Amino acid sequence: MSRVGKSPIIVPDGVTLTIEGTTVTVKGPKGELQEVIHPDITMDLQDKELTFSRPSDHKEHRSKHGLYRSLVNNMIVGVTEGYSIALELVGVGFRASSSGQDLTLALGYSHPIVMRLPKEIVLDADTKKGANPYVKLSSHDKQLIGTVAAKIRSLRKPEPYKGKGVRYVGEQIRRKAGKTAAK
Repeated sequence: MSRVGKSPIIVPDGVTLTIEGTTVTVKGPKGELQEVIHPDITMDLQDKELTFSRPSDHKEHRSKHGLYRSLVNNMIVGVTEGYSIALELVGVGFRASSSGQDLTLALGYSHPIVMRLPKEIVLDADTKKGANPYVKLSSHDKQLIGTVAAKIRSLRKPEPYKGKGVRYVGEQIRRKAGKTAAK
């Protein structure tokens, strides 16, 4: 049996969880999220405790059992605490600035890159002298914030020789040795 799928989810106070057919809606202080669950996976909400079960031990059922339990748990954590991802820009001349939901990045190309972020994401970008510029994203939707952060990182991935590029804060870049001088 799935170890993740069989552990129950405790619904905290201040969170409203409603199940309508195969749709789960979670409302909390930070927002509202919805997820459609596969019809084979059944949910049972009793006394602020949500449990998931599956009809058989078929491989597809086992994988979906843990998946949907994790997705609903991420929704509950998102509407209560929220998620944040920080990115840093490593490179000479790399800059980041924000105005509203527009993120402007200077990543060494001939033009600045302007991205319009979804309204669910709170953006904080800053370029300080003597430190690497950073971009901090905050949201209640873990899937959305992860997708946006991956898109920003894909604009200039860290390269292995000097480590220049956009990286997550705390990410370790595998470095390679450069060419050695010929004798």
